[in-house]
Amino acid sequence: MSYSERREKVYAWMETEGINLVMLQDNEDRRDSAVRWLSGHPADAVLFLSSDRKALLVPWDINMAQLYASCDMLIPFTAYSLDPVNALLDATYNLKTPAGGKIEISSVTSYPDFLRYVEKISDYDIICRKDGIKPEIDRLRMIKDDDEIRVYRALSVFTNQVMDDVEKNVREGVLRTEVDVAIFIEYTVRQQGCDGTGFPTLAAGPGRSFGIHAFPTYTSAPFAGPGLSILDFGLVMHGYTTDVTMTFAREPLSARQEKNLGLVIKAYDLALSKVKDGVLCRTIAQAVDMFFKKSRRSMPHGLGHGIGLQPHEAPFLRSRADNEWHLAPGMIFTIEPGLYDPVEGGCRFENDVLLTENGPEVLTESRIVRM
Repeated sequence: MSYSERREKVYAWMETEGINLVMLQDNEDRRDSAVRWLSGHPADAVLFLSSDRKALLVPWDINMAQLYASCDMLIPFTAYSLDPVNALLDATYNLKTPAGGKIEISSVTSYPDFLRYVEKISDYDIICRKDGIKPEIDRLRMIKDDDEIRVYRALSVFTNQVMDDVEKNVREGVLRTEVDVAIFIEYTVRQQGCDGTGFPTLAAGPGRSFGIHAFPTYTSAPFAGPGLSILDFGLVMHGYTTDVTMTFAREPLSARQEKNLGLVIKAYDLALSKVKDGVLCRTIAQAVDMFFKKSRRSMPHGLGHGIGLQPHEAPFLRSRADNEWHLAPGMIFTIEPGLYDPVEGGCRFENDVLLTENGPEVLTESRIVRM
């Protein structure tokens, strides 16, 4: 992973903004996968980036950091009694932050915590702002680098194989219930060397597929019985997750169920046809909303979202008026139209798409499984 190259982009932004030190936290009460994106450390650490291009990682688990992290300095968080304020104070010394310099901390820092930083680190200008380091890193992370794209291409192969295996075992009657399917996926992905699943697998049989995200995510109820069943899952490799949804449609199906299946497939094809460099994400989602509206249907969720170290990242393909994201080469995102009926059940079709210089490349091979 090119962590130093990623940090260089942040350093350039810091220089433009006149920021001397940036503090990023990833812990139980403040998860921020930017720490992993910039350092390689899996979780639970504080990362400091200085304007003289030095990176200091303060991990809770120093042993894991020594195995995975790529930084200039490592100091265990226990050296500061797990107190980020103490860690920041010491970071100003270790990274030679000039007195009066600007230090930017997370925009989600609570006001009482912000006051602690200001009081204890009074020789510096502590900055906590909404439009600061977080949206800048989000913008950078939207465009996947060559290392990330290689991970996604390999991970998509695994994801496609799992979909094939699930379909085969469902057809053969080996996987009969929701829990059968979910546990099979968890067991299989570990065997293939993946980190695990990107989020709780959602396996909803005909009696529960009417929900966008059924709760609980899976039960002992039958799966792939007569009607519509939904399977939504993702695999993780090096922290990156895929996100796909299959619909299992077993005869007999009602006319409305058949209609909804056809509409979802057509909506997916419509959305994919509009994926181009520079297009406003909102317009793709609006086109699908209008398509469903012509058939007196409505989709109660967004059309898609970026994926990466989190299952939901920018850009977001949704119709909201405040959605100003534009697509660009290097982005990886889902397209997942779906329709849900409290009587007939639901159906969703979701693939992961990489936008290249030559257009969209569909990485995964999701499907409507007719039985």
